[in-house]
Amino acid sequence: MLKVLIVDDEPLVQIGIKSMINWADYGLEVCGTAMNGEAALNMVREYTPELVITDIKMPIMNGLDLVKACREEFGSIPLFIVLTSYEEFALIKQALTYQVTDYLIKLELDADVLSASVKKALERLEELRASSAYKQSVGRPALQSYSDKFFIRLLHNLFDSREQFEIQLQDLKLNFSGEAYLTCHGEIHSDADAHMDAAKQANLYSSSLQIIQEILSRHLSCHVISLDRKHFAVICCFSSREDLDFAKVRSAMDNACTMAHNYFNVWPTIGIGSAVDDPMKISISYQEARQAFRMTDRTHPVLSFSQESDASSRNSFNIALFRGALTQAFEEFDTDILYRTLTEIADLFSANPNRYLQAMDGTCNILYLALFLLPDGESTLQEIFSAYPDGYRSIYRQKDVPQIVQWLNLLRDGLCDILKSKRKTYKDHVVSNVQKYINSHIEERLTLNEVAAVFGLSPNYLSSLFRKNCNIGFSEYITQKKISRAKSMLLEQDLKIYEVADQLGFESAFYFSKVFKKVEGISPREYVQNHMLTHTEET
Repeated sequence: MLKVLIVDDEPLVQIGIKSMINWADYGLEVCGTAMNGEAALNMVREYTPELVITDIKMPIMNGLDLVKACREEFGSIPLFIVLTSYEEFALIKQALTYQVTDYLIKLELDADVLSASVKKALERLEELRASSAYKQSVGRPALQSYSDKFFIRLLHNLFDSREQFEIQLQDLKLNFSGEAYLTCHGEIHSDADAHMDAAKQANLYSSSLQIIQEILSRHLSCHVISLDRKHFAVICCFSSREDLDFAKVRSAMDNACTMAHNYFNVWPTIGIGSAVDDPMKISISYQEARQAFRMTDRTHPVLSFSQESDASSRNSFNIALFRGALTQAFEEFDTDILYRTLTEIADLFSANPNRYLQAMDGTCNILYLALFLLPDGESTLQEIFSAYPDGYRSIYRQKDVPQIVQWLNLLRDGLCDILKSKRKTYKDHVVSNVQKYINSHIEERLTLNEVAAVFGLSPNYLSSLFRKNCNIGFSEYITQKKISRAKSMLLEQDLKIYEVADQLGFESAFYFSKVFKKVEGISPREYVQNHMLTHTEET
């Protein structure tokens, strides 16, 4: 079972938390209790609990110092739920910078509140473990990058087909089976960031986004996606149309803005799109959310999309019109297509010099695509805009359409130069990772469409790339690897032919034998008999 440690300097509080819920129902056991952070740290070292529930104010070592010490010594685990009082806002703010999972007000603590918080911690624990497994899994994209790319594709309608969407959905174990969805687009503003160094700015915005995510998750079923340091998107999911309550969504956004301001003295602004009935239409809601967002300010930090909005906020740039070209350019490192497409977009902006908002919106979306669809997108863009103190975020300082076009042309030229130099290395890297992925999932039924979807590539491109780099077809490669594994299983694991066929995902033992004979020239039975005969003669 997983272990939980309870830390509080009041024995009655310890007893109350320990008896408030049945820990075994959550696969947890209380491994101990401590009355201060120093004792708790020693117990963490001894028992390695997955979850620690701790008060903030304690003698000798307080809860914040305990969290900080554990983060430095152990990393992301154990997870922490901190107990606070109403007046401890400053301490809660500091706790959030250490990525605590939840904070609970002592006076409001009951079985339901504690149960919900523990469930949240267990979900977070599963995500962390999955992320670690993903990153260690041979030939697989890193979970966070893979998840980010999925949401970016969803927000911008960049999936090649519904099948590709559903394959990635299943692979990420996400649920989009509801009847209604709406999206939001937001930005976190601060008057103090000009006086901060880069590390403090990053900490301010990540902590602010965490509190926004924290508040929204308490009221809505949603996914919060960080687009860059300041900008974020939210996808809200509703199991039925009846569950969709715009007033509740608006209230949650208002509450998130207020809490972020109270804790970190930032002022978020958020635009809300209208509802859609299909996840493949989420890009429509997101386009509307961006239009509403452009009308927000400090006085009106949260605004919903309205068909009656001023004409200047309508007709936003629709990046979906260039979807095919941009996706192909980024996934194939095709600099000719990339140069031609970005030039066409820049010319379109130049021909409409009064449409500043549309040009800014379109360029930012191209920026987000480059960040998430390119390998090492962050470092690539930082390299292109290294002459600017704020790097690629300098886009937000461009004051008119000509300046935006100039910035976009710099992006275009820089991307083309870098991608051209990395093209061969990148393609080799893709093929190598796909091969490793196939080898580590050889016992599954692998298809070109499914593997291409896992890596966010089009099936045709993956097939062509594979044949050019490996001098063998994709399906043929899988077949050879399966038969190689089958030979090992037949000889070393003493399995029946039908058992091997089943474990390797063949539709029948007959078909497996047919494929085996085509590759090896003899049937599986003959292969085993020949091996046994050879082994007997040698002995």
